[in-house]
Order: sequence, then C-alpha cells, then structure tokens
Amino acid sequence: MRRDLERIEILGEHEARERAWTVVAAAYGEREPQPPRRSWKPAVAVALAAAALAALLSPPGRAVLDEIREVVGVEKAERALFSLPASGRLLVTADSGAWVVDQDGSKRLLGPYREASWSPFGRFVVASRRNELAALTPDGEVRWSLARPNVRFPRWGGTRTDTRVAYLSGGELRVVGGDGKGDRVVDANAAARAPLWRPGPGHVLVYQRRDGSIRAIDTETGKQLERKVPESFLRQADLARAHDLLGAGDFAAPVRSPDGRWLAVGWPEADQFVFAQARGGRQLRAVANVSSQFRSRSFPTISGWCCSR
Repeated sequence: MRRDLERIEILGEHEARERAWTVVAAAYGEREPQPPRRSWKPAVAVALAAAALAALLSPPGRAVLDEIREVVGVEKAERALFSLPASGRLLVTADSGAWVVDQDGSKRLLGPYREASWSPFGRFVVASRRNELAALTPDGEVRWSLARPNVRFPRWGGTRTDTRVAYLSGGELRVVGGDGKGDRVVDANAAARAPLWRPGPGHVLVYQRRDGSIRAIDTETGKQLERKVPESFLRQADLARAHDLLGAGDFAAPVRSPDGRWLAVGWPEADQFVFAQARGGRQLRAVANVSSQFRSRSFPTISGWCCSR
C-alpha cells in the first residue's frame, strides 16, 4: 500500500489545495454514522495527507480514502493533545463551547459558543450562540456582541485594518463591520450554508441562495459581480463531489497549519484528532480521547488553525 501511495502523482497540488479547502469547508455537513470496524492495517493512515489532497483530484486518490476508512483509529495515538506539530493555534468547538489551543497544548474555554472562526491573521475570534454574535480576543475577552435570532456560520474576512463579519440570522445573510458597527442584510433568501469571503482586495462574499444558485457580491455596493462564480474559486460539481467524499464519510473537514505543512483532521469514529504532513515528509500524529478533553458528549470540531501570537 505504501509503495502504491508513493507512486500517486498529484498534479496542480498548490492550486488544488487552495480550492480543496474552500470546497470542503462549504460542503461538509452532518456525517452518517458508520458501524465500527477494526483492521490490522494502521499503516495506511500514513497516507492521510496525500489522500486529503488527492481525494478531490483523481480516482486513485478516492481509492486511497476508501482504504483509510477501513481503519478505526491510529494505534499509537497520544493520550492527550500535548502539543501541536506546527506553529499556530487551533480553534475547536464542542458541546462545552469554543476553545483555543496553543502550540504547547495549553487550552482555554472562550465561552459557551456553538460555532466560531478566526479573524484575518488570528487577532480575534468571531463566535455565535443561538441568539448572539460576538467578537472575542483569543483569551476570551468580549470586544462586542450583537443580539440576533438564530445566528449561524459566522465568518470574518478582510485585511488587517478593514474587516467584515458575515453570518446567517434565520434565513438572512447579514454583514457587520469588524468593530461591530453597520450591521445590515445582504440577502434575505440565503441558504443555510456557510458564506465564504473571496481572497483578494475588496469585500466580496460568495454564498448560496435557497434556489441553489451561487452568488459573488460586493458587500460594500451590493452589486453582484459575476453571473457565474469563477470555477477556480467554487464549483457546483466540486461541492457535490466533496459532499460525497466527506459529508457521508468517517472524517470531518480537514484544516491546514499556517505554514501549509500539516493537515489536521477530526476522526469522529475513533474519537481522535489526526495530524499528517502535507509537505516535507510523511509523519503522522494522532491524539485520542478528544471528546473528554473538550468536555463534549459529541465529537468536537476543528474550526481553524491560525497564526501564532
């Protein structure tokens, strides 16, 4: 198996990586529980990094992913999350709330929030609970908050000096300034899926409407920029393919380290976080007993891996 994996050629890896994270973040939904399976082949988990990238690219990559699903847990997993394999901080959400984990393994509970994401460059965290949107420091200090009904999918985008937060409130897609001011409706018919800020200048938001169409809109002017979203950013075909691979599989959506060298993947069936090298080697690290470490009845979600202090 290892020799076969080493022969897999991943064409256009850099471009595919950028697209894959966007696709997976948008496509991941509730997984279907799978019956426990045991295997004597833990070595195939070494291919996790390659599979996460190749799965959206080629039939061999999808075959590798199927092989990995046969393994329930990495045998030599650490008992606790003692440290991260690369610089930066993890943002984790669990039943108990949103947590920040430093590289040395120390972690702090920000509060009883059900969803969270990093601001650009990791200076703040935007988090939500049922009827509140809040901006916090990574130490848990609340900088501002908004009372809104049924807040979901908060996402923070922009530059170091000019940022915006997009979120859903009921069926409305709304945007508010990074300072908590200027809250307004962008679309009253948005689908219940996380919006995405498009990289680059301006404040362009990509999201899905209830009729299934995808829009890219300038949130400053309200102007729809393209009738068809560029394929390099978000494609309906890729959304469907990613959903087939990960929404109905055993793995949560992967995130990458700030330096791009490591992937972090949640493995609900094994109650493990798995860290695998995406570049520069084939090292693998796994952490067991994840749910208990974050005081959670359900499996915690890795919501982001961002910059160092």
